[in-house]
Amino acid sequence: MGESPALVPGLVVHGSGPSPEAWLPAAMRTTLNAAADLGGGRAVELVVQGPAVALLATPGGPAAQLADLLAAGIGILACGNSLRSAGMTGEDLAAGVAVVPAAVGHLARRQWEGWAYIRI
Repeated sequence: MGESPALVPGLVVHGSGPSPEAWLPAAMRTTLNAAADLGGGRAVELVVQGPAVALLATPGGPAAQLADLLAAGIGILACGNSLRSAGMTGEDLAAGVAVVPAAVGHLARRQWEGWAYIRI
């Protein structure tokens, strides 16, 4: 479920907030740019929380950009609590998107493991 710790701390990008149609595509681009700049030696994850999790299942929306992130080795993680609030399950998400039980817990663990944290 995206919870396995990496040997070398990586970068975790947290996307949350109102107007996900505006910020989620920007968060995806920023995460992809960060992964390219950091090179292959660091793991990179994008954790999506709140109403934006529904967009991870929308064909033709931001979900269309997922292939580029997954091809770059970026972990795409949806908050399980947010999915439940949206009446969804992990099976509703695009292929390659993993689910963490709670974004806040995952983000805390990553920071305790030494990961860099960016919120978009």
